[in-house]
Amino acid sequence: MRTITTTADLSAFCEMAKAQPYVTLDTEFLRERTYYSKLCLIQAALPPAATSQSAGGEAVLIDPLVEGLSLEPLYDLFRHKDTIKVFHAARQDLEIFVHDAGVLPDPLFDTQIAAMVCGFGEQVGYETLVKKIARQPLDKSSRFTDWSHRPLSDAQASYALADVTHLRAIYEHLAAQLQKTGRAPWLAEEAAVLLDPETYITRPEDAWQRVRTRSGSPRFLAVVRELARFREAYAQERDVPRNRVFKDDALIELASTKPQSEADLGKSRLLLREARRGDIATGILAAVKAGIEARDLPKPVHDEPGRPGNAALADLLRVLLKAKSDAAGVASRLIASAADLDAIASGARDLPALHGWRAEVFGHDALRLAAGEIALSAEGGAVRVVELTR
Repeated sequence: MRTITTTADLSAFCEMAKAQPYVTLDTEFLRERTYYSKLCLIQAALPPAATSQSAGGEAVLIDPLVEGLSLEPLYDLFRHKDTIKVFHAARQDLEIFVHDAGVLPDPLFDTQIAAMVCGFGEQVGYETLVKKIARQPLDKSSRFTDWSHRPLSDAQASYALADVTHLRAIYEHLAAQLQKTGRAPWLAEEAAVLLDPETYITRPEDAWQRVRTRSGSPRFLAVVRELARFREAYAQERDVPRNRVFKDDALIELASTKPQSEADLGKSRLLLREARRGDIATGILAAVKAGIEARDLPKPVHDEPGRPGNAALADLLRVLLKAKSDAAGVASRLIASAADLDAIASGARDLPALHGWRAEVFGHDALRLAAGEIALSAEGGAVRVVELTR
């Protein structure tokens, strides 16, 4: 069990990794007290049959908290096109590297997505794949420990290394399956999304779209938009969790009551005490005022594509999706979400579910069903597509 604490050792390991077809990687981080994740540990493992005897199967911990350690050799490995970088459920890991260094590992193989393509179910967890593919037990008792604390315990180190050592068998199995089924291009489509820096950018002006509201009033939504914009910008600038500024339920309350002064804020039932004065209070009042005076009002939810749409068609699309995903052995959620089906039913056509490999599996027939060109029939325990003649 080796922990890399110097730039020279990290550079040597990454040079060995560049000679290999792939390297497995994972991170441990903390985010409870910050907006952006704090990188605490990086794990990496080389293939068991590595060509260099000294590198064969080596797995290491990389400690980014050590003063003076530069991660540039790792980022150089990320840019090296001849070595595949293997992660499981990579999005949160990659967000760290985008924010800290503006770099993404390319080429990328995400075993969670690959497992969904290979029929292992919806958002399959690492522990499940370890049991089903590597056929090994996995001790998860250290999962929620404080990864910023030093020194790491033996249990923490063993847990962390297991996240990359078993990943090698998982990767090799899934890569072989994708090659056998010809679905490697499907994974490449998904990786392209993960390798787009835009995937990891949260713009304050768009933050309101994640807030669930019951009212479709354009003026109400304008105040929600401005409050969410202020909260997101404040959280990003000060690197604090957005809920530490104020929570969604408080945001909805503020949008409803539209406070005009700090005295009004003091009457809130849901606003945190520290948000009733100072910079947060000033920002809230300015956001409410901006929402009240806004001329570019958001569209009510019921005017957006996909809501409410054709409910009967949406139900048929759900049946079709289930049949198609079962037949292809692909997790249905990877193909289309419930919101996608509602959007298709109401006429939306610029959706991932209708393009690329998803169109081959589901999208083409979804459009034909919407156009009345096919129907669905139950035959025994299966759903069958029936061609319609006009």
